[in-house]
Amino acid sequence: MKREDKYQIIEALAEKLKTSDFFYLTDTSALNVETINNLRRLCFKREVSMQVVKNSLLRKAMEKSEKDLSPIFPALVGATSIMFADTGNVPARLIKEFRKTAPKPLLKGAYIQESFYFGDDQLDALTNIKSRDELIGDLIGLLQSPARNVISALQSGGSTIAGVLKTLSEKES
Repeated sequence: MKREDKYQIIEALAEKLKTSDFFYLTDTSALNVETINNLRRLCFKREVSMQVVKNSLLRKAMEKSEKDLSPIFPALVGATSIMFADTGNVPARLIKEFRKTAPKPLLKGAYIQESFYFGDDQLDALTNIKSRDELIGDLIGLLQSPARNVISALQSGGSTIAGVLKTLSEKES
């Protein structure tokens, strides 16, 4: 590979790393071509960008990005694929689903909004992370709940009081 090609790869990766809040490092070694192609198709359907990279180039790109990604350097061992996504839990769910049919990819490490996760045992925790939109939806639901209860109580209470008054007026007659 020429020096110019390496430089372009480093620049492209550094830009992706700078703009992405979520990426996963996985081990896809020993997968045959058909399995890798199936994984790439699944990534495409889920809007996850997957790229096989050399560890040395990825490390240089991480150093060049404007984030402190040094804690994840120990995960840069062996064959590495990097997955970028717009939502933190999508690649974890994708990996978990894909491993029902294949033994890999194995999770080496993940970067989720300034937090680092290491090892394949973190996969379950990463699948349960809620996205920003899910958290906003939960918050709106919690905020709406007391207002709904008050309105419901007022509506049911009004008809109850009216019913009681009507019954009392009928008994007096």
